[in-house]
Amino acid sequence: MHTVDTIMAKIAKLRVHIAPVGYEIDRVVLPAKQEKADRVWILLHENKSEDKAGPFVTKITKQLEKQNIEVKEEYHDRRDLFKIIRAVKNIIESEKGNEIYVNLASGSKIQAIGTMMACMMFNDDDTIHPFYVEAEHYPGFEGKTPLSTGIKDIQNVPPYSIRTPNERLISALEIISENNGKLTKKDMAQFAEEKELITINAKEKNHSMARYTSLDKNIIQPLKEWEFISVEKVGRNHWIEITEEGKNASEFLI
Repeated sequence: MHTVDTIMAKIAKLRVHIAPVGYEIDRVVLPAKQEKADRVWILLHENKSEDKAGPFVTKITKQLEKQNIEVKEEYHDRRDLFKIIRAVKNIIESEKGNEIYVNLASGSKIQAIGTMMACMMFNDDDTIHPFYVEAEHYPGFEGKTPLSTGIKDIQNVPPYSIRTPNERLISALEIISENNGKLTKKDMAQFAEEKELITINAKEKNHSMARYTSLDKNIIQPLKEWEFISVEKVGRNHWIEITEEGKNASEFLI
């Protein structure tokens, strides 16, 4: 039995497209038109002086708005895999509750990889739908004309899941990152308790020991299993330091 709330929730969902903009027009515009998109987020290179896609952005925006499709922009470094993932994550978070369709064909190869990885990492409620657009003609690229024209087919791509750390571990990673990637276990325990990342059930005289035990079990060991941190004893202190893997993950998880 459908309640008024569930019916209204379904009605309220928007169809949102995400599309990197390179040297394509039809591969962005025609799927949005055909699939009746309400809104299209276009991914644009953050450095406009380096980006040759400006004329294509203008044409895409005009054609979409002519179809009464809202256009929004998200900027990123189109050459950086982790920043591409982060840009898509930002949009997914802002569009939570809507049906999100991610275009894998309209940008560069690294953008295709980054957008697909984002689909696989952040599809928590099964509302993210990656797709690939097969063009109809490939006339070649001369700098002013698109790489392709028309579309022959739109293929849905299964968004198989990639496991990601839970929110508690992401928050812990953020604490380490904010402290220049390195801090003592004592400081980490204090931050973790203040932010309620660990739970301590002990009398006051055992508080310090219980806090370290909870930190080790719930934060340190899981982050080490993810290979996001290393721990080294120097003198009387245990130092927690973010690894290269942890730094990379921080680029799009935090």
